Amino acid sequence: MNKMDHSEFINRHHNREAPVHGKSKSLSIAVIASIMSLYFVLMIFIIHMARADQATIVMSILVFLTGTLVAFAAKRAQYLQAKQEEELILLKEVLEGSRGGRLITDSADNTLYYNQRFVELCCHHNTDEDVTYTQLVDMFSDNDKAASLFNALSDQAHRGLTDSIELYCEKQDYEGWYYVTAQPVSGHAGIIHWRLDNVTEKYTADRAVREEREKLVDFTDNAPVGFFSVDEQGHFVFANATFARWLGVDLGYLLEKTSLHTYFANPPANAKPYDLMDHGSEKQIVELEMKGAAGKTFRASISQSIVYGDDGRVRTRAVVHDLTSEQEMHRALKASEDRFKRFYEDAPLGIVLVNKDGLIEDCNAQFAQLMGQKTEELVKKHFKLLIGEEDRAAVATLISKIEKGEPLVESIEVALHGKGDDVKTAQLHARSTVEGEGVVLHFIDMTEKKSLEEQFVQSQKMQAVGQLAGGIAHDFNNLLTAIIGFCDLLLLRHKAGDPSFGDIMQIQQNSNRAANLVRQLLAFSRQQTLRQRVHDITDILTELSHLMRRLIGANIELKMVHGSDLGLVKVDEGQMEQVLINLAVNARDAMDGGGKLTITTENYTNRKTKKMMQEKMPPGHWVLIKVKDTGCGIPAKNMERILEPFFTTKDVGEGTGLGLATVYGIVRQSGGFLDIDSKVGKGTTFLIYLPKANEIDVEEDEPVVEPIVAKDLTGTECIMLVEDEDAVRTFAQRALANKGYDVISAEHGEAALELYEMDGQKHIDLLITDVVMPGMDGPTLAQRIRQHSPDLKIIFMSGYTEDKLKDYMGENTYFLPKPFTLKILAAKVKEVLQG
Repeated sequence: MNKMDHSEFINRHHNREAPVHGKSKSLSIAVIASIMSLYFVLMIFIIHMARADQATIVMSILVFLTGTLVAFAAKRAQYLQAKQEEELILLKEVLEGSRGGRLITDSADNTLYYNQRFVELCCHHNTDEDVTYTQLVDMFSDNDKAASLFNALSDQAHRGLTDSIELYCEKQDYEGWYYVTAQPVSGHAGIIHWRLDNVTEKYTADRAVREEREKLVDFTDNAPVGFFSVDEQGHFVFANATFARWLGVDLGYLLEKTSLHTYFANPPANAKPYDLMDHGSEKQIVELEMKGAAGKTFRASISQSIVYGDDGRVRTRAVVHDLTSEQEMHRALKASEDRFKRFYEDAPLGIVLVNKDGLIEDCNAQFAQLMGQKTEELVKKHFKLLIGEEDRAAVATLISKIEKGEPLVESIEVALHGKGDDVKTAQLHARSTVEGEGVVLHFIDMTEKKSLEEQFVQSQKMQAVGQLAGGIAHDFNNLLTAIIGFCDLLLLRHKAGDPSFGDIMQIQQNSNRAANLVRQLLAFSRQQTLRQRVHDITDILTELSHLMRRLIGANIELKMVHGSDLGLVKVDEGQMEQVLINLAVNARDAMDGGGKLTITTENYTNRKTKKMMQEKMPPGHWVLIKVKDTGCGIPAKNMERILEPFFTTKDVGEGTGLGLATVYGIVRQSGGFLDIDSKVGKGTTFLIYLPKANEIDVEEDEPVVEPIVAKDLTGTECIMLVEDEDAVRTFAQRALANKGYDVISAEHGEAALELYEMDGQKHIDLLITDVVMPGMDGPTLAQRIRQHSPDLKIIFMSGYTEDKLKDYMGENTYFLPKPFTLKILAAKVKEVLQG
């Protein structure tokens, strides 16, 4: 309830003359006392003069006293009436001067009094009607609860209690908030003093203040920072909801039960209860670990100022920042930076940032590695200096288009010049930066890819040449078989001393040389027949050392260094000797005028793939043979073609160009790898990696069985001969017929099968057939005939390797490589028939 304000009334009347009834009272009493004293003296004088008796004197005194009392009583009544009238006037002036409307009612709610302000507020200057309590209630008739509220106020007042209500009036001309008070009048039962105040302005102002306060509370409680204040004991006197929420406690509990240091993970040892740190000053800014009620900690930054009062009281003002989200943001930012760094630094391609001036702003490690330089050496260097002159114009045009916003349709290949003479081929992609202040260039190293492409092309070429060589060798073997065979037939008729004997021998010797050339072609194309057995490479070198010394000559020193505990290898001894002889001869030719040839053997193990000249050697255990000379070396331009067949740097007639090609073919067909390390002017080292033989290879190694050489090569058995080459068939038929065999010949598989079936499946002791023939080939023919004669012995003859027949070789199946002589043919037939 608001305290009544009478200041306006007091101010309006404080200059009036003070009422005179106090002075009149004093004056009247003095006058009456004087008169009575004079009257009493006069009466005593008269009585004395009259010499009245005693009774008369007593009566006179009683009359005097009675008159005096009556006069005093009359004067007192006059005074009291004047005072009451004055108080009524004063009360009326107070009520009329009040800012609020006043209404006084009796127990029946009849109006006893009202002031003009009540009329203004309640009746709106309508003085024609009587002012009543009902008008006050009707003023709020739009409020359904108004009547019951007024009845409650009236009941409270009748019980001697003062009460108030605040109501809103919606009626026109009265609209606003009103404060109604019902107060009982002390000493007058049933009399109620009603007060009506228009508090619209005050209510509006209070509501604005309340709303602002609520906004402030809402702002502080929901602020992204914490606020708190503690006293000299460290007890919280203020804190916002945000700070309490971070600590995980109720705000009321925080303010009533706890202190500041309770929530420090590591409270300062030498600090006052309100300090954040040891020996704190008036201004304190710290970062520390705070802990909540559940023991959960978080990193906080607190800025606190301390205010000291004159009475010794302390109040702090602190702002708290929860660094958890900031730390998470930093961690996320760092993780993002780390990811970018991984993408940038660990990218498998070179990345370069070039500004508008063409200078390198930054580059990743891959690009620096590509250029063979450090990142610091490349930064601020002009980019065009790294591009080959032939590509600079294309790159400048590309960057210009990118800077203009044109999209890059496709990449271009450029040459990058690193340290020294190192040149790398790279695929260039370009993009404009987000800020548009330069371009980002991406380089994919194409050097290895180009090398692989060249190696693939070389491999394809070598494969094509190998296939061509194999095909040529097959055809040559057929021709050489006929030439050598007919020479043998001629030598049967032309003995030594015959004029034609020398010519026939020349034909035979050159045919044998041609056959050796064909064997080298087959070796290169890896199509020759290898008789692989488990060997100790030291034994092969030891047996071959004397021949090597004769081949290389006395002016070249031969040194062999045998490794200890060398593993065994599975190779064809003859072919491996051919490899070593070819390398020795090649070294001799490279050391014209003398030098040193060193052959070293050792065990070698690689746990990762090792790159060779044209291939990659898988991880494994190997026996390494190094053949090192001190010759002229091999120029880089010849290294790519050094293993090609018929490639030679020697003069015409001095070499066939098949030596190293044969070495490569034999090594690869043996499961090994060949590598070459050469420096011009210093020499060349050939490295032969042969796989170590495992236990299975050693157990399966068969002892060498010497072929049976029969002195008598004649026979009477029936032999079917199938050969599509007429010359070879004719020679073989005549050779076998001369030895007494019954020979049935056919030019292809279908003809042979027809002859076999026409003769009523005549008993045949041996089938000799070519492998590759038009129509039905040799293996198919053998299968068809064996359906009727399962135990038939078969000899396959071919200019290809025996490996091509491994799926058909088995019991009673043999192989005769072309070219062969009459004696070899007859011996093979005799061996098979007797076996």
